[in-house]
Amino acid sequence: MTEFSEENHLAEALRRLDSTADPRLKQVMEALTRHLFAFVQEVRPTEAEWMRGIEFLTNVGHKCDGTRQEFILLSDMIGASILIDGINHRKAEGATESTVLGPFHRADAPRYDNGQSMSQDGKGEEVRILGRVTDSQGNPIAGATLDVWQTAANGLYEVQDAGQPDFNLRGLYTTDDIGAYEVVTVKPVSYPVPDDGPAGQLLRTLGRHPYRPAHVHFIVAAEGFESVVTQLFTDNDDYIDSDAVFGVKDSLLAHYNGDATGWRVDYDFGLKPAGGGEQHRTGSKST
Repeated sequence: MTEFSEENHLAEALRRLDSTADPRLKQVMEALTRHLFAFVQEVRPTEAEWMRGIEFLTNVGHKCDGTRQEFILLSDMIGASILIDGINHRKAEGATESTVLGPFHRADAPRYDNGQSMSQDGKGEEVRILGRVTDSQGNPIAGATLDVWQTAANGLYEVQDAGQPDFNLRGLYTTDDIGAYEVVTVKPVSYPVPDDGPAGQLLRTLGRHPYRPAHVHFIVAAEGFESVVTQLFTDNDDYIDSDAVFGVKDSLLAHYNGDATGWRVDYDFGLKPAGGGEQHRTGSKST
């Protein structure tokens, strides 16, 4: 047994990972050990501070339930989620940029026809978001699916608000033969991320605000193409430059044009081929 010292402890901790059978797990644990030990050596926390950190993470776990994922919220707020997203989804010419998923996506949203509203309570200012889904060369993709969700005018997702109908402002739309879609919803508003838990307490302690700029979430998918998880942000929102979860990208800014008929946003989504290959599906329905 090696006698403990600050100088030899890292080498001993890494040596004990030598029998790890999974090479990726070994790589991850070695990197985690090196960086964690370096953090401890730099910060030199007291035992009370270390325990406080453990209690914080424990409280984050306790805040998670079937409709709220506090660890995702924490990852978003410290900027880790958008960094991981950027590493895994490099910007590609002709393809829509991705951004964070967020903690409030739900599977199995209702299906709507193009031009049909996904607002079930009729509250808020109606907006039409329309455009096309294309491949990276601009060819239309028929049969692409757009999974869309957002908060209501009160800044709450329906899972946070018992007064909203189930699956309010969530919907699945499908592009037509020329790759066109039309989502009818309500004008989004800026809103605070849930800050009644430990992640929100950390934000306040750091002197940061909890607000996200107004946005609509999208997952755009089509057979033979990489799906994109993204958001469209209202371009003149007060929080565009200080999004609490670092999710804003210039290419995802959307301009709302208003007239006597209501609000309208024009935006085309681009998908890159799965696996990096070339694929065109102009004018054909996907299964």
